[in-house]
Amino acid sequence: MKWRHKLGEKHLLDTVQIKLEAYCDRLALCETLEDLHDFLDWLKAFLEVEHVAYHAISRNKNPLIMVTYSPEWSDYYMDEEFHKIDPVVQNAFMRFQPYDWKSLSWTTKAARGMLAEAIDGGVGDQGLSVPIRGPSGDLALFTINHRTSDLEWLRFCESHMHVLLLIAHYLHQKTRAIEHYGEVQSTPSLSPRERDALTYLGAGRNRGQAAQQLAISEHTLRVYIESARYKLGAANTVSAVARAASMGLIQI
Repeated sequence: MKWRHKLGEKHLLDTVQIKLEAYCDRLALCETLEDLHDFLDWLKAFLEVEHVAYHAISRNKNPLIMVTYSPEWSDYYMDEEFHKIDPVVQNAFMRFQPYDWKSLSWTTKAARGMLAEAIDGGVGDQGLSVPIRGPSGDLALFTINHRTSDLEWLRFCESHMHVLLLIAHYLHQKTRAIEHYGEVQSTPSLSPRERDALTYLGAGRNRGQAAQQLAISEHTLRVYIESARYKLGAANTVSAVARAASMGLIQI
């Protein structure tokens, strides 16, 4: 049984690696915001979901919204100012972990009505959103939607969560890089151990596996991770992995 578990675990890690490599290769081709819009269409086919959305909120700029929803629904959403009552958007300011749309409170009549119209508009009856916080106070929300049963959606989210977290942060870093193209940004210097720690975590290993691979204790691994996170100005480990990869400090 233990042997079978290890085989299954290795297969999962290999699958994560393959998906991340394909994703990063395709994302690297994007040079403009228009390219990113096209990239989202590619991404929804890559993930085999109905829709993908990215919403960035900056302190000093207007929100950047890129979605694969129909133009009719997108325009209607903006015209009706649904963002003011949308629990998905409101929770982005309060949460740090991914959240399923069905875990949110849709108790108000306005929110329930908006959700019903969204489903009728082709958004899908399932949704998962990943809040992303950057080092400068920037906030973004990455969302995937699909039309499927609760059980199938749960299985999809559980098997893809690690990939989705990294995808969300990679996309955010790429968007920021394009928006701030031409600005001088210093690249921090990471130690070999710090780079190794982030590389293993980015490849899908958990902390115990990464520590074992590096032949160090989990406590020592945590020191390397926190040091790298501080140098990169990252809010969390996933963001640190994404920032390091986008800067060419590690390869996933």
